[in-house]
Amino acid sequence: MNQYVGHESQLYGIEEHRLVGGKGDGMRLFEINNGKGIEFTVSPDRNGDITRLRFKGINMSYMSPCGYVAPAYYDSIGANWLNSFTAGFLTTCGLNGVGTPCVDEGEEIPLHGSIANQPCEQAYYYEEEGSLIIKTVTKDETIFGRKLRLTREISVSVRENVFTITDTIENTGGKREPFEILYHMNMGYPLLDEDSVITIPSTKVTGRDDHATEDIDNWMNMEKPQADYQERCYYHEFADGKGIATIYQPKLETSLTIAYDATSLDGFTEWKMMGVRDYVLGLECGNCYPDGRAAMRESGMLKFLNPGEKKTYSVTITLK
Repeated sequence: MNQYVGHESQLYGIEEHRLVGGKGDGMRLFEINNGKGIEFTVSPDRNGDITRLRFKGINMSYMSPCGYVAPAYYDSIGANWLNSFTAGFLTTCGLNGVGTPCVDEGEEIPLHGSIANQPCEQAYYYEEEGSLIIKTVTKDETIFGRKLRLTREISVSVRENVFTITDTIENTGGKREPFEILYHMNMGYPLLDEDSVITIPSTKVTGRDDHATEDIDNWMNMEKPQADYQERCYYHEFADGKGIATIYQPKLETSLTIAYDATSLDGFTEWKMMGVRDYVLGLECGNCYPDGRAAMRESGMLKFLNPGEKKTYSVTITLK
């Protein structure tokens, strides 16, 4: 025990709050502070995703104009997912689908799936030697359909500015199920502006469509906010299995690095959106690309879980 400290929250800790007012009214929030510079917010009413992320008082993430939206407002029709897209640092896409709405083998798949709008069945936190731990369980299960469960652990060090998100997805049903996941991580101002330096040591970069391809030489160059900007998405491939992406803001001398196993999460999407107030850079690793489940099935990239089978993914974020 530190003899100078009355309560450990003087140094670091986790506090639980509830929102009052607006579309987020009543939502639980876990506020995490590692005492070294990392502060972030976990939303157990939205799959244990991470909304705000700050480092040494500087905002790192993008908060969409929607703000906090409780899961009761979720609309699964088509692209209406956008009406409750808080963004934040992390919105998890999946598990029934990622990306473009589509019909896959007779099943209507909405934009980016439904998991991000599901409240956790369990959510709790504790401290163990050198780390603060948040654990959540979210069920993406339905009668006559998919039965997928996501168990999440977020571990943040109190000794260095690193945190890791580890997810285990389990098929709790009786038939083989397709599943997709994409970690929609969103960088925002002031970490992100036209001076930001983006480093992604990929061996191949592909534009998602003609609009992106025509400007592919500028995939790493950020711009000032522009009216009527049309998003550009780039797909990155890594030859050595080491997925990594860094954004550095020279004016703040601050960086954020995402690292993961690119043999497991074999799809990486860079979402470049330089709009007015819609100003965000997505650095998004996943086990697919956001072209819709039907397209992933056709390409052979779609993943499956047998009954009782589990798959674990891990993403580490380092701030400097």
